[in-house]
Amino acid sequence: MIKTIIIFGASGDLTSRFLLPAIVRLHQDGRLPKDFRIVGVARDKWDTATFRRHLEEKLTAVASGDASSSHGSLLGKVEYLPADVTDRDSMAGIFRTMTTPLVIYLALPPSLFHPTVETLKAVNLPHGSKLVLEKPFGTSLASAQALNRLLHGSFPEQDVFRLDHFLGKQTVQNILGLRFGNRIFEPLWSAQHIERVAIVWDEDLTVTGRARFYDETGALRDMIQNHLLQLLALIAMEPLQSLDERTLRDRKLDVLRAVRRLAADEILRHTIRGRYGAGTIGGRAVPGYVDEEGVNPQRHTETFAQVRLAIDNWRWAGVPFLLRTGKALGQERREIAIHFKSVPHMVFGRHIQPESNVLKIELKPDRIMLSVNLNASGDLCDLQRIELDRTLAAETLPPYARLLLDVLEGDSILSIRDDETEESWRIVEPILSLWREDRVPLAEYPAGSDGPTSESSAP
Repeated sequence: MIKTIIIFGASGDLTSRFLLPAIVRLHQDGRLPKDFRIVGVARDKWDTATFRRHLEEKLTAVASGDASSSHGSLLGKVEYLPADVTDRDSMAGIFRTMTTPLVIYLALPPSLFHPTVETLKAVNLPHGSKLVLEKPFGTSLASAQALNRLLHGSFPEQDVFRLDHFLGKQTVQNILGLRFGNRIFEPLWSAQHIERVAIVWDEDLTVTGRARFYDETGALRDMIQNHLLQLLALIAMEPLQSLDERTLRDRKLDVLRAVRRLAADEILRHTIRGRYGAGTIGGRAVPGYVDEEGVNPQRHTETFAQVRLAIDNWRWAGVPFLLRTGKALGQERREIAIHFKSVPHMVFGRHIQPESNVLKIELKPDRIMLSVNLNASGDLCDLQRIELDRTLAAETLPPYARLLLDVLEGDSILSIRDDETEESWRIVEPILSLWREDRVPLAEYPAGSDGPTSESSAP
């Protein structure tokens, strides 16, 4: 296991809200070596004592009583170095005395990925060091390809970790167990029996606090291009020969390559974009998106995105995959819903129209549900619908901690490979292009509502 992590952008929000709590959890669980080191790097003119006080304040704000008791021993492993990540001399000074493999975590705005990697390329890094980047990986297909070329000139692909924290979620990983650990599902997992699939990530949260970032990104880039397409790949991929990083990522890539690149007329029919206006969520009045600090209304940034995709292969021919995400909605819904076809012949009478079976994988809370039809009580010729559901056990590790542990151990099975990122951009880029031209109307929906309405909008 690698024993030193260097965090670029260590004074930022990503480090204090997600990365350091993940390290705390690994420390509490005894998963880190005793001589583990954390080196924070940022432009702030701090010293180590100031950085430790900053981290302690942030960690205490989010930790439980039990967790806060372990901060002291972890913070003793932290040091801080002020530096400009784009300056070769200051970066060379950071790495001059480091001789063992490192994890280099870019907790930086995506705009700094390229210049930072350029600087790292000129530095003599210890052999076996790993580089970690978070999404969004590029802002377009061309930018993702350029960043991949730059990375390939500096690091072997197996040492580059493009993290998507959705893949660290226990319920997402359970898709593999559900599909390939049970004989009952896989024979039904095709267009012969499945009518449609909906992958939904609806939030009641607004963009408050993230408006500047979000206004340059939008819902399609922020959620669908990465998170939801990764879920689609896990749901739709072919059975695995073995559970190893190459096989899993090859099968995901097969799916992404088979997703049809939508033509202009299909984008007009099968995509919806929206932006929330003023409204009420949970009895609280919230302003419209354009009134959030840091938003430029002229950008026409969407806070709601829905696309209907098709996978052009034998398994999924004719099955629509609906991907939907939105902010400031009235109800949180985070699920994958597999809608099965109706029975081919109804024996209970023509007036009986049973609903189709639905398998739901809820991502928050972690739960699996199966809707089935049974005889109605006391009536042999009638049916009633029931739901079999199971709430899953709590995660042994939160997503960030799970993924970080994989990086420290050099396991890239849950990391996104270079070709996966490029295929994901290939899918969404035609949609982004037409949306930028306002060919698809930007519908406004009130905060606290169900989002834009359309005949084809229901998952």
